[in-house]
Amino acid sequence: MERKWRPGEHLDHAGAFDILRDWLHEKMESSRPAAVGHRVVHGGTEFDAPVRVNDAVFAKLEALNPLAPLHQPHNLAGIKAMRRLYPELPQIACFDTAFHRGRPPEADRFALPRRFEEAGVRRYGFHGSSYEYIMRRLAEIAPAEASGRVVVAHLGNGASLCAVRNGQAVDTTMGFTPLDGLVMGTRSGALDPGVIPHLERELGIGAQEAERILYHESGLLGVSGLSSDMRDLLASPETRAREAIDLYVWRLRRELGALTASLGGLDTLVFTAGIGENAPAVRAAACQGMEWLGIKLDESSNAAHAPVISTPESRVTLRVLPTDEERMIALHVIDLLERG
Repeated sequence: MERKWRPGEHLDHAGAFDILRDWLHEKMESSRPAAVGHRVVHGGTEFDAPVRVNDAVFAKLEALNPLAPLHQPHNLAGIKAMRRLYPELPQIACFDTAFHRGRPPEADRFALPRRFEEAGVRRYGFHGSSYEYIMRRLAEIAPAEASGRVVVAHLGNGASLCAVRNGQAVDTTMGFTPLDGLVMGTRSGALDPGVIPHLERELGIGAQEAERILYHESGLLGVSGLSSDMRDLLASPETRAREAIDLYVWRLRRELGALTASLGGLDTLVFTAGIGENAPAVRAAACQGMEWLGIKLDESSNAAHAPVISTPESRVTLRVLPTDEERMIALHVIDLLERG
């Protein structure tokens, strides 16, 4: 009997994939999937490219759960559900961390005792599927730019910047977890480590509660007290909404300057993801005061969401380029299937 979702019904991964299977059977009729690609947040130090999941690979990915406890278990639950439904179907894991592999050691290392680095405490970087897709598209439409010094601004509910030179990741704002770096919808971004023991010592907030606050109650939502959605804040007359946006943009400009230093200069800045693609006011604010980098924004092009929003005199090319992480995963799946 075909399983249908009922409005208001809350499903786990297994239940959701049961419905997806029935929908696929209905839409594809006699056809069946050839493979399934999965976004997996963490590949650790071992997985630097998409991989077909078998029992040994799955066990290694489960061992990475402590490095991304709010993401990895859910990613793996999807793989489990599909393996139950289609035991013989190839399952391909594509990693958010993979694009950042191969950076200089100093870009990956914390100034902690070496034993912690050996235990996996290091800067990994995330949003890799988005960055890989953007750089692939940039190589197609502007190959000279793709071989230069590029910062990609992935600005969505989760947000980060990535510095890329000649197609290779050099630096990024996210580190050990997707919590680091920029202000995000509900995540704090970079935080003085001393805040955590202070919260525990002075306010009695334990590690689990602090993690919940930093991931789910902070960022734009925490500062504004109104919403995690940039569209709501841009439309709001509330002072706290303006303050949240100002902090978001201030941190964005600061991190852009830092990544430019990592690159030794900047040739191209690409805005992508939900806010980057759709919020001209945020793009304009991000560029304001950055003329020292050679950035000159064309206000009319920016307002029109043009593909290039810099003036002809700008030393830095400013682009708005839609990302497509799902397409990037699909391309990896096809590639792995063709290679056997």
